[in-house]
Order: sequence, then C-alpha cells, then structure tokens
Amino acid sequence: MRFKLACLVLLLAAWSAASTAAESALLPLAIGKQVFQVELAATPHARERGLMGRARLAADGGMLFKFETAATHCFWMRNTPLPLSIAFIDHRGRIVNIADMQAQTDTLHCAAAEVPYALEVAQGQFARHGIAVGARVTGLP
Repeated sequence: MRFKLACLVLLLAAWSAASTAAESALLPLAIGKQVFQVELAATPHARERGLMGRARLAADGGMLFKFETAATHCFWMRNTPLPLSIAFIDHRGRIVNIADMQAQTDTLHCAAAEVPYALEVAQGQFARHGIAVGARVTGLP
C-alpha cells in the first residue's frame, strides 16, 4: 500500500512539474522592432494565477494570456506586487487598447472589444518602445 501511495505521489509531482515547465516556456512576440520573451498562460489555472506574487519581471519579459473564445476580458492586480501595462489583442494580432495597472489593486481593466489575447509587460514598456493602439503583434500562438 505504501509503495502504491509513494508511486502516486511521485507521479503527481512529475505531472505538476511538467505542467509548470510547459506553462513557463518562453514565446517570442514581436511588436514593431521590440521583441518580448513571454510566458504563455493558456489554461484556466495559468490565466487565474498570471503574474501574481512576482517580485520582478525582465524588461523584455511578460505574460501572454490566450483565451478559448474572444470576449471583453477584464484583469485586475490583486496579489500582484508589480505595476504592469496590458495590451488587449484581437484575432488579427492588432492591439485594440492598452492600460496601465497599479500593483495590489482590484480595479478592473477590460478590453475595448472582443479579444482572444492579452499581453502583460512591466509598466511603461509599451510607451518606452512607442507601442500604441493599432500596432501589430507577431508570433501569437
């Protein structure tokens, strides 16, 4: 019985590690001349967790949220200690709106149209690189 339990625990641990590794693989996304190396949050669990609890984010880092269906998705910053900027991206890869989000707040930031993607980066990175509404994002999954 103990052997079966130990095998089950090891199997669950391996599955959890594989899931985390798959979720944290970096995906290069280009917006104009700027390339961001982003983590992909494509599962409900990964989207819910997002960048919560992160103390740092690389200047070219971020997280791409991929949804099964396009909608006017909304985000908040509960339990997220980093101020972030978010770009909502339509099915053609165009940014429809950008918002700056303050750390540790419950203020909702929503897409201005139905979108299947949202991209979070360190606050101010879009502005620093001249990225604005209408810009095209390439490399989307």
